[in-house]
Amino acid sequence: MRLAFPRPSLKVPRLKLPSFRLPRFRGRSAMADHQPERPRIGIIRSLFTLRGEKLPARLILAALAFGGLYIALAARIVHLQVKSDEPATASRIAGSSIMTARPQIVDRNGVVMATDVKTVSVYADPRKVIDKDEAAELLNAVFPELDGNDLRDRLSKRNAFVWIKREITPKQQQDVHRLGIPGIGFLPENRRVYPSGQVGAHVIGSANIDNQGIAGIEKYIDGQGLNDLRGVGLGLDAADLKPVELALDVRVTHAVREELRAAVQKFKADAGAALVLDVDTGEIITHVSLPDFDPNNPVDALKAENVNRLQVGRYEMGSTFKALTTAMALDSGKVKLTSVFDASQPLRYGRFRIGDYKGKNRPLSVPEIFIYSSNIGTARMALAVGVEGHKAFLKKMGQLDRPRTELAEGLDPLVPARWGELNTMTISFGHGLAVAPLTAAIATAALVNGGKFIPATYLKRTPEEAAKVATQVIKPETSQMMRYVMRLNAEKGSASRADIPGYYVGGKTGTSEKVVRGRYSKNKVLTTFMAVMPSDKPRYLVMTMLDEPKGLPETHGYATSGWNAAPTTGRIIERIGPMLNIEPRFELPQTPFPHVARLGVAQVR
Repeated sequence: MRLAFPRPSLKVPRLKLPSFRLPRFRGRSAMADHQPERPRIGIIRSLFTLRGEKLPARLILAALAFGGLYIALAARIVHLQVKSDEPATASRIAGSSIMTARPQIVDRNGVVMATDVKTVSVYADPRKVIDKDEAAELLNAVFPELDGNDLRDRLSKRNAFVWIKREITPKQQQDVHRLGIPGIGFLPENRRVYPSGQVGAHVIGSANIDNQGIAGIEKYIDGQGLNDLRGVGLGLDAADLKPVELALDVRVTHAVREELRAAVQKFKADAGAALVLDVDTGEIITHVSLPDFDPNNPVDALKAENVNRLQVGRYEMGSTFKALTTAMALDSGKVKLTSVFDASQPLRYGRFRIGDYKGKNRPLSVPEIFIYSSNIGTARMALAVGVEGHKAFLKKMGQLDRPRTELAEGLDPLVPARWGELNTMTISFGHGLAVAPLTAAIATAALVNGGKFIPATYLKRTPEEAAKVATQVIKPETSQMMRYVMRLNAEKGSASRADIPGYYVGGKTGTSEKVVRGRYSKNKVLTTFMAVMPSDKPRYLVMTMLDEPKGLPETHGYATSGWNAAPTTGRIIERIGPMLNIEPRFELPQTPFPHVARLGVAQVR
């Protein structure tokens, strides 16, 4: 059905003018004499009359008129723009960082570990708040957690912008909106959330309330150009930014964290740490340090007990350092795998005495020194190389420098001020030099991967990229000999409780006494186990560390690494092996170490 509307009438009423008749005259001159006098042209009209002497005045007046019109229109436009763009103005005052998105952080399989969500915050322009007391009281009713006096003080400032409450809920936004207080507005923000929670927390780090990275990979991202984008006022959307791909595997990290937490509880340890490292690429697959924190509540990261022990902690690594000393001695050519050193008597140096824990009290071959963890034999091998050779080897293995990764956190190692023969002797078996556990793990990986030192990374890396940064630090033959003695230690030595069938595990235990009030404590120890799997062709290094574990009845009261860190590592390997695509092999290789077989190494007694 169509509706018909009457058409509007456009008729203009005609004016009735008084009529008069001109007298009729004959002759042109008479008509001109009796024609009515023409009225004078007005001043405004005369300005627009085309006369040469009036032209400049007309142009000036016209320019002034049009100029005034344009100024009035421009002023009106500016006024409307400022009035309608208050949130944009507020965001400029608050800082562009609140509007800038951050790239997603994903693990090596694409699992999201950090992302942005949209949220809203409340701000005020105190200049426009009419009744400060009433506004403070009304807002305090919506946000009872805020201090009323502080809120009133903020609203009493002469600033153009003050925050009222950051990251509010939709209901709170609705409640504030209903108050209708002049000068109160809302700003959209990006809030960082971490779906994985505590898994990988020390690696991910956290972002502050302004969405700026303050630790971990989050801080690293800002240093790669995100801060520069903020500086020039570019607020990007997350879709514009490529996700940051980590080397971490969330599944593996979750499993390792669970096993480590169970071990900390079982052995009543103060803390624990674990690491899984790809020995061929330097990728850190798992990084766990307990106690940890939830990045969604970054305040907990500031607690002293939640420190990143793998990278910030500095520890004497105990007998795990014997692997470095053995590799150094073998690679120097001054010691052979078949060499024998006297370990029948304690080694004396001045007033100091170096002995063995449960020593064999007889001469030992190099493999026996390794699997029986002889301090005496290890110190003698270090002395064979010499102080300067020892220092140079540890330097190229990264043990005299702070850890270098994408994480800014890290401390320099504690190195002796004067390094003499006694220091070389004690450092050879892991006392007298405190390093970050991560640096020790990187060096141990170089001992088994063919002798290549590959800097560790928390970012995904290809084998080709790893080859470009790798440095050959020991001979491939030395690396094979180290794999041999590490496997031998799992078969016949202190690492036997980590020998999980099918994974051909090798490794080295380490127990170091902690320094308490300047003296070594007999009751407070740090236990560590460095494992490689599989030993014939290593793919991963697994390190487990327990801080001050206690002896249990099932361990016969012992609190050494072979009784706690080693079996914990075994459980970790058994659980994560399938996740890392390592297929168990129950038929061991016939000649896993061909170079060692050619040397004709004697059997271990």
